[in-house]
Amino acid sequence: MHCLTFTPIVSLLMTFLAVLHGAKWTYSGPDGQHYWQKHYPYCGGAFQSPIDLKPGLLRFDPTLRPIEIQNYNLLPNEQLTLGNNGHSIQLSLPSKMHISSLPQRYTAAQLHLHWGSSSRLTGSEHTVNRKQYAAEMHVVHFNSDKYPTLSMAVDKSDGLAVLGVLIEVGDFNPAFEQFLRFINGIKYKDQKVQVPGFNIRQLLPARLDEYYRYDGSLTTPPCYPSVLWTVFRNHVTISRKQFLALAASLYSSDAQDSAPVPLNDNYRRPQPSDSRVVLVSFKEGSGLQGTVTSPLTRKRIVQQLLVGDLADLADDGLYKLLPSGSEKLHGKKKDLKNQESETPAKAKQQRLDSSIQKKSQSDHSVGKLGLAEEALCFIPLEQRVHLQQKQSHTEGQLVQALRDVTFPELNLKSYLDCKSNLALPTIRHILHGRPTDEANELEHSLKMAFNRRKTSTAIKPVTKYGTFPTAAVPRKPHSPGYPHPWLLPMEWED
Repeated sequence: MHCLTFTPIVSLLMTFLAVLHGAKWTYSGPDGQHYWQKHYPYCGGAFQSPIDLKPGLLRFDPTLRPIEIQNYNLLPNEQLTLGNNGHSIQLSLPSKMHISSLPQRYTAAQLHLHWGSSSRLTGSEHTVNRKQYAAEMHVVHFNSDKYPTLSMAVDKSDGLAVLGVLIEVGDFNPAFEQFLRFINGIKYKDQKVQVPGFNIRQLLPARLDEYYRYDGSLTTPPCYPSVLWTVFRNHVTISRKQFLALAASLYSSDAQDSAPVPLNDNYRRPQPSDSRVVLVSFKEGSGLQGTVTSPLTRKRIVQQLLVGDLADLADDGLYKLLPSGSEKLHGKKKDLKNQESETPAKAKQQRLDSSIQKKSQSDHSVGKLGLAEEALCFIPLEQRVHLQQKQSHTEGQLVQALRDVTFPELNLKSYLDCKSNLALPTIRHILHGRPTDEANELEHSLKMAFNRRKTSTAIKPVTKYGTFPTAAVPRKPHSPGYPHPWLLPMEWED
């Protein structure tokens, strides 16, 4: 394989230097969020946060447990640091605080807020069916089982877990007052004050069992896609006076500046959903269309693909590869009276067609990338590799190897973890070791069903790694190459 050309290396170096030296960024103006990707390419990549938590993305997952947190009730003699970093106010948290209900231990590091302005009581980052709340609090945790420090975890795919709390203006909140009463000491950038410890649990909603869960990113540069998001369904309130303490009394500039810049409207706008499925722990009032297939069922399906009766899977079980409720074809039902009698083979083929077809959830993101309707968005990893190879005039062996081996392995793990659907290339990869007539028939049926579809996208698995491609020929990426995940994280907040 040829070496990479000078251009992508320079691009990666520039990105590294931007992060290293903390390139200036703001929420509006010439350094605003529309230009973040110029210095922080991940900000223009896939699987960014926040998103609009709309009904079409939601899938009920009965296996989601209530959030369990430990050591959140701090004593007054445990001093916390409250600071103004020019983008938000941030409260340090002791390492004894952690989330205990996830597969690994996530240790608390800090919490911070995003808000609107005195004239606009809308400043939350996540929205719920397009409803924007007055503010939003993020409690940031890092995976301390795998990474020794926050800075080591911040750019890893499993590095962070953030609890998101939506805030509305209403009743006075005594818990928030525990640190908001010190806000006059941090009016300007880089100012800090000490705050006595208090019960951080009281900042969260009363119910910790109802929430939205999805894979996303930091909502500030460098926008690493490293966050397991938990956004609570129920909001909390603060009084108008408490809200104005945030929106009207802080500055993003230094105390020495002759023209202080107000610190408000410090929220990122919703990003494309990129076909992500948002798991929810509640059913009532969520507008859900179905549920996520259980982990046990998924294991059985994979086991059947490996050693079971493929004919039975094709006849009875293939629809389970998709979340329940999504296996039906959209559009008008067949008028069976006007149709010819179907042979068993034709009926079997139509069941396969029905199981594979799924309405796209990413019309906006596909259009933004400029891809043809029948193509899928390529995942960021493949985009980077393909772009670099194209620039260096190399062949596509590595891209093909990633598609044939790496992507199916990642998708299979994601599928078994109930984070995505099972991709067509992954099914092919599993069937590759079964050179039987049934395997060939199922492979042929899946191929034919996929190739016949003209406007509908195929099964689209979604993970932090992106949407797995099913198109045979790589399309030219329309987005810039992204830096490698091992770039050192420097400036970040979420």
